[in-house]
Amino acid sequence: MFAESFNRRFFKLAIPNILANISVPLVGLVDTAMLGHLPQIHFLAGVALASVIFDYIFWTFGFLRMSTTGLTAQAVGRKDTHEIFAIAYRGFAIALFVGLLLILFRALISSAGFAFLSAETSVKNSGQQYFAARIFGAPVVLCNYVFTGWFLGRERSDLVLYMTLLGNIANIFLNYYFLFILHMAAAGVGWATTISNYLAFILAVLLFVHDKKIVRLQWKAVFAKGKLLPLFTLNRDIFIRTLLLISSFGIFTNLSSILGTTILAVNTIILRILSFAAYLIDGIAFATESLAGIFKGESDQKTMRILLKTAVIWGEVFALAFIALMAVVPDYFYPLMTSHKEIIVLLKKYDFWVYIALVFSALAYIFDGYFLGITEAKILRNSMIICFVLFFLPLAFLSMQQKSNHILWLAMVVFMFGRAVTLGWGVVIFKSGM
Repeated sequence: MFAESFNRRFFKLAIPNILANISVPLVGLVDTAMLGHLPQIHFLAGVALASVIFDYIFWTFGFLRMSTTGLTAQAVGRKDTHEIFAIAYRGFAIALFVGLLLILFRALISSAGFAFLSAETSVKNSGQQYFAARIFGAPVVLCNYVFTGWFLGRERSDLVLYMTLLGNIANIFLNYYFLFILHMAAAGVGWATTISNYLAFILAVLLFVHDKKIVRLQWKAVFAKGKLLPLFTLNRDIFIRTLLLISSFGIFTNLSSILGTTILAVNTIILRILSFAAYLIDGIAFATESLAGIFKGESDQKTMRILLKTAVIWGEVFALAFIALMAVVPDYFYPLMTSHKEIIVLLKKYDFWVYIALVFSALAYIFDGYFLGITEAKILRNSMIICFVLFFLPLAFLSMQQKSNHILWLAMVVFMFGRAVTLGWGVVIFKSGM
């Protein structure tokens, strides 16, 4: 009876997360397909290049979602209603402040970002046009992180699904309008993304207000030093972990561009496939994150162990199912992504790497969710430092010496393997100390 009710609760959270998460890379795939069918491939390559900058400036602040989920879930477990809402307002304050700073210093960020990225002039020009449009969505992007984390922490993944679907469906239609009706190319994709982020934000505000119980907040307690210092410590560790994770993908993309525009386009499409699978498995990881935090708040260690075992099994099931699916559809799928035949040929040459990476990355995503839920960010930070420095960088730079895209993909696979092993060891150490 317990197992049945636990699985029902787990998948009640996981299924909306999976549906919401799938929509994100689907939009990315649609964006890629639309850009891939334009006459010049430099538009696709330029957006991929600029996306590296946005990965840095947005996902380095991904702690706004991650810490919010774990802290909110633990407050739910303790039944601390005041703290549940205080966590949200702390997150909003940080998100708005940082978002406005990003807009204020957008010219400096663009100049510095593209100065460090290597690409042909036409590719950089397209990337700069995309950046100039998308940067104006910065405040709402960061606020949406807080909304997502807060809804997940309260086991309301259905609300995350609603705001995600609205933003992503709008993005698809706006992309088509700006690309094929107004012929705005890379800038059009940027504006479509910005507008869709604002639409998702508006819906999130409405859901927050509608879902909000009447709580008298003591504002001095909300922003008290005793509450802010632990939050900044937690966010610091998540920030370091996320910065290095994004750096690995940023270096990967930049090295891809050094190997040529065609290789950059090929690796961009393959990364979209990996991203799709990652978001699918993250639906399981997000459910793990929410429930791990709640069970920690309830001091229910036995159920925490059952949760982790369940999540690991289903994470690998989803990974293997995705691998099996992709093994039979490339002849139908790749022509949808691009009309350039030379890219399709290279996709078939390199795509096997993503299947190997998935076996290990699925474990890493589940362990990430578990440690984020119980707010043990030091384990995540230390694991990422080891994997980035010892597993990824040596092979990544070897790939440049050898001018080999296969070695570059090997670097990514070994990086994922290292994350799975080090985080798995972290679970063993943490359990022994419980």
